[in-house]
Amino acid sequence: METALTKLVGVRHPVVQTGMGWVAGPRLVSATANAGALGILASATMTATELRRAVREVKSRTGAPFGVNLRADAADARERVRIIVDEGVRVASFALAPSRELIAELKDAGVVVIPSIGARRHAEKVAAWGADAVIVQGGEGGGHTGDVATTVLLPQVVDAVDIPVIAAGGFHDGRGLVAALAYGAAGVAMGTRFLLTSDSTVPDPVKAKYLEATVKDVTVTTAVDGLPHRMLRTDLVTALESAGRVRALTHAIRRASAFRKISGLTWAQLVRDGLATKHGKNLTWSQTLLAANTPMLLRASMVEGRTDLAVMASGQVAGVIEDLPSCEELVTRVMDEAARVLAALPSAQRIPFPSSGVDDP
Repeated sequence: METALTKLVGVRHPVVQTGMGWVAGPRLVSATANAGALGILASATMTATELRRAVREVKSRTGAPFGVNLRADAADARERVRIIVDEGVRVASFALAPSRELIAELKDAGVVVIPSIGARRHAEKVAAWGADAVIVQGGEGGGHTGDVATTVLLPQVVDAVDIPVIAAGGFHDGRGLVAALAYGAAGVAMGTRFLLTSDSTVPDPVKAKYLEATVKDVTVTTAVDGLPHRMLRTDLVTALESAGRVRALTHAIRRASAFRKISGLTWAQLVRDGLATKHGKNLTWSQTLLAANTPMLLRASMVEGRTDLAVMASGQVAGVIEDLPSCEELVTRVMDEAARVLAALPSAQRIPFPSSGVDDP
């Protein structure tokens, strides 16, 4: 299936595996790439040295195009951009809008720039700055999310920009791909669906929690870091929602200390990251610290396998996913189902649309 996305990045199928922290590592990304979709390596939870090592591991596992997800506001963002350019990575994606200068630097080096956005105005801004495409995530998507449904946000963005739009938030199968194409998208991006594959390194007990979840077990809360965050409801979420300020601050400091040791950040850098998140938002200090070390909360589940005191970011589609296929099986299934759905659609020539009478002779 050829679309503006497949032509832009050189993959066989218009499917993207999103850059999920602690999840989208070399194994998942290379398996996705070998399946003909676009795998995106998550770098926010890596040091620059680890990122270069991870990129080289992906390259040793596949010759297909792949991407790297960056934090545009990271202190070492330009160093990471140089790694992407030096290593010949095809795509750079961003969770936050990159600057005009950063986009230009990447494009001058031949890198395709695809920011993720959650509002029409953000898409218009990055398109004006030269982004090659955008990933549009509706409120059904996992992690930090907005409150506008994909079915409303997607057509808004498609109408607003003249670059390829990739739909995210609520997609997991071939029917969703066909629906996204009907809205005018060039493909779909999926996070939770790729997390729940046999190629994902997420521990089995955590995968089991996702598979057990119903759509009502996936909640949006501001208790973790003060921002709307879609995740599975866990003991941690319930505790934070009911905790007083002192208890929440104590918990945040303990988690921040652990993340600081793993990440190599200083307390000053950790607080700076938290304040950057706090800017323009009415966050408590405990939420500010939690915002800075949310990666640690994710690591507890996605790496350590903690299902009790951890954050498990999740799209709402977790409630309808029931198996763990390989990436190859998943992508093949999505594309085969999309082909069947397209073939089953009634031909426009055979549909007896009633005339409005406006243009009748």
